[in-house]
Amino acid sequence: MTGATDNETILHDVLDRWKAAVDAHRPDHVAALFTEDAIFQGLHPYSVGRRGVAAYYASQPLGMTAEYRVLETKRLAGNLVLGYLDVEFSFTDRPVVKVKLAVLATRAGKEWYLAHYQVSRLDEEA
Repeated sequence: MTGATDNETILHDVLDRWKAAVDAHRPDHVAALFTEDAIFQGLHPYSVGRRGVAAYYASQPLGMTAEYRVLETKRLAGNLVLGYLDVEFSFTDRPVVKVKLAVLATRAGKEWYLAHYQVSRLDEEA
């Protein structure tokens, strides 16, 4: 696998599971999709490892859901896929939060995990 379509398939596999766990408010399931030493930067201070990922998603409100769209992918090495995405987080009681997300997926055995997750919140253009 080396083409853009293959890269998107890899990202969709792990990110579809991420989305399902986020939508179901299952922080431990979200965290299990990350490597043990993942660097994670949401909209709060960064953390390293699954414990920080779980804590971050546990702090999110019930009813939060995520929709994503892969914008770009790049194979950095055989077991590393970089992805750049648009993500919209929806809530039951506040406006949608639109972010850009950069992820680095790595393969361990037959599974792909997120080793890096970096959110950027950009001001919307007028």
